[in-house]
Amino acid sequence: MSLEYMEYVEYAEQFVSTYFVPHIVTWYGLIGALIGAYFLGLYIKREIFRRQRGCKEPPVYPDGGILGLKLGYDLQYYKREGRLVDFPVEMFKRYGSKTTFSAYLFGVRVVVSCEPENLKAILATQFEDFCLGARHAHFKPLLGNGIFTLDNEGWKESRQLLRPQFAREQVAHVKALEPHLQVLAKHIRKFQELGKTFDIQELFFRFTVDTSTEFLFGESVHSLYDDAINMKTDPEVADFAQAFNETQKDLAVRAYLQVMYWIYNPPSFKRNTKIVHKFAKRFVNKALNLTPEELNEHCKHHYTFLYELAKQTRDPQVLQDQLLNIMVAGRDTTAGLLSFCIFELARHQDVWQKLKEEIYANFGSGDDADIEKITFETLKSCTYLKWVINEALRLYPSVPINFRTATRDTTLPIGGGKDGLSPVFVGKGTTVAYSPYVLHRMVKYYGKDAQVFRPERWETLKGLGWSYLPFNGGPRICLGQQFAITEASYVIARLCQIFPTLVSKDDKPDPCKKLIHLTMSHQEGVFVQMS
Repeated sequence: MSLEYMEYVEYAEQFVSTYFVPHIVTWYGLIGALIGAYFLGLYIKREIFRRQRGCKEPPVYPDGGILGLKLGYDLQYYKREGRLVDFPVEMFKRYGSKTTFSAYLFGVRVVVSCEPENLKAILATQFEDFCLGARHAHFKPLLGNGIFTLDNEGWKESRQLLRPQFAREQVAHVKALEPHLQVLAKHIRKFQELGKTFDIQELFFRFTVDTSTEFLFGESVHSLYDDAINMKTDPEVADFAQAFNETQKDLAVRAYLQVMYWIYNPPSFKRNTKIVHKFAKRFVNKALNLTPEELNEHCKHHYTFLYELAKQTRDPQVLQDQLLNIMVAGRDTTAGLLSFCIFELARHQDVWQKLKEEIYANFGSGDDADIEKITFETLKSCTYLKWVINEALRLYPSVPINFRTATRDTTLPIGGGKDGLSPVFVGKGTTVAYSPYVLHRMVKYYGKDAQVFRPERWETLKGLGWSYLPFNGGPRICLGQQFAITEASYVIARLCQIFPTLVSKDDKPDPCKKLIHLTMSHQEGVFVQMS
């Protein structure tokens, strides 16, 4: 090795040790100091905020594991097992009378509450302090930019666009349901002839696809048509219905992964999303091919949600996204409500008998049924029917668990400290989870039999306020709640008239397993016999 080369190596080593390494250490030290100063400043700022407002910490969920990794695993496990909504019920029981907890989920602090005063703050009085957080990212692949995925101005514009479509005269149009109900009845009669037990939930989901697409698209996809009742349908319809179901299950997995949603994006999700989008585009393009004059002429004679929207915007993406957002609500909430109603009515024959007596007294039965009398107004006057639906919504709210994210440092009114009466600090970016399912089963508000299906309780229940939230509350309260209740009321009334005998064929343990995607339904179906 030459002398010159050795001198060069020695000079290089001296330069690195004298100049380069110290500077690197200095830069890393400076960056570390800046990061430390930032977090110290943030801690001091938040500590001042806490003390000024008298905040105290709520109890910490003790079984979450390091960074909440175990809690993340547990949530996915309970979801697969159909026990996700009953898990927090047991949690609140296990840890005493507390109504608010904090936990970590994949390193992110989460506050969980079922206290009505906190829900009122999140959804109404402190509405601006909270947003949907990562929901847009969770749901965007399927639902895009719609009323359920947007915040701020985007949400306000969506709500203004959609509100007129749920006007009372459209909700009241129950007669459009009858043709679809007759097809549903054909399926039930077929099972009756064969003496078979059947899953009525599966039929309800197909029924609400048909009614929703007629209301939204202007023509039904007739998913109830099949060979079993000698009625043919478009083969694409079955693919769409299946894809729509599967994508919503995938969205639920993404939602419960919270900040880690991006790790779940399987090829099947992408494939099913394309099927749903292609199907929706077919109807959107049909509407956009009409001239403004043709649209106006159509809307004079037929109400179609899509065509009314097309009069306000010609953007195909806006139309597709809003249609799919509303279809999730229009189909799933109603199908779930109907399924849980029949599930409980079949198990409570005394309730079924009382309900039939009221329906028969108002609208007749069998061959004497007077369908013309069944209207939006007359259904509302059926007190016991209203109690049945209220009770089903109490025990099985359509969205049993929901989330919000703090947009700034803020507080919840109650839940902190040993007595649970102090405000709780909620830092910017903190997820707040709340559960109407848990709230609706609390003895404090609904009595010692809060877990029992008993419609008669609604005779005396008054002034529940924020302790009853089947359709959320505040500015984001569900636009379609009357639509869902009216449709469910009509279907139950007609089933009472056509099929007076309802027998439960479920031998599953209580509580039943529940499937959670964007809404709640039975994981294993609702098996009955009707005649």
